[in-house]
Parts: sequence; C-alpha cells; structure tokens
Amino acid sequence: MVLSIHYSVFNMKISNGVNKTVSIIITFGLIVAVGIIFMGSLKTKNTGQVIQNSEINDGVQYITIDAKGGYSPRVSTAKAGIPTKLIVKTNNTYDCSASLIIRSVRFQKILPQTGQTEIDIGTPKAGPFQGVCGMGMYSFVINFS
Repeated sequence: MVLSIHYSVFNMKISNGVNKTVSIIITFGLIVAVGIIFMGSLKTKNTGQVIQNSEINDGVQYITIDAKGGYSPRVSTAKAGIPTKLIVKTNNTYDCSASLIIRSVRFQKILPQTGQTEIDIGTPKAGPFQGVCGMGMYSFVINFS
C-alpha cells in the first residue's frame, strides 16, 4: 500500500500547488499509518481478566495493583479473614489514577508519580473491595472469598 501511494504521488502532475487527489492520498495514508501505530501500541492490561496478584508472607496478605492509565489488574481475587495490605505501584503516573480513593477504609490520597504506596486494609471479610480514581473514571475490585 505504501508503495502504491508513493508511486501515485510521484507520477501525478501537480499543477497550481497541490493537486486535490494527491492531498487525499497523502491524508488517507497518514490516517492509516497513525491508526496502525496507535492500535499496535494499545496495552491489554485492563481487560477485566481475573489475575492472582496476592501473596501471603508471615501471616500478612499482600495484594499488588499498578496505577497508570487505570488500575491493573482491574479484578483480583484474595483470601478473606487474613490481615491484608494493598501495594499500589506507580511508574510515571500523571493521570487521575494517581488520585486513589478507597471508601471502605477511608483512604484518599494522591499517590507519588513513581514509587509504591502500602495501604493497610485490615482483615477483610468475604465480598468485593473497590478502589476508584479521584475522577471516578478508573476502578479496581478485589474479590475476597
């Protein structure tokens, strides 16, 4: 396709500035190229899949969530009835996911742009546990069972 656009552009006569057909071909080619680049760079981290991202060390359960362009994983599972700490990692996070609200434990904080924040969430009971960004755009759920 690129070769045909290249061939078409250079074999058309240009009169009085830029020919309308040449402009359309170039514009279309740029739109396709940008679309391919954009679609190729999309990440699939926030797909809603349930991912096991918890571990128990010395009787304390640690759950790790990444905050950047949303929260990853968006859905997690963990054991209820165990003292639990949530680790939220940021890495050059400049969007609203750095503003974290967890209503059930009365946590509200702007996270550092890069680093990790440890949040003691006590000993959760069975059921969902939710965090949300300050704008309400991004959220995550930990299903305790």
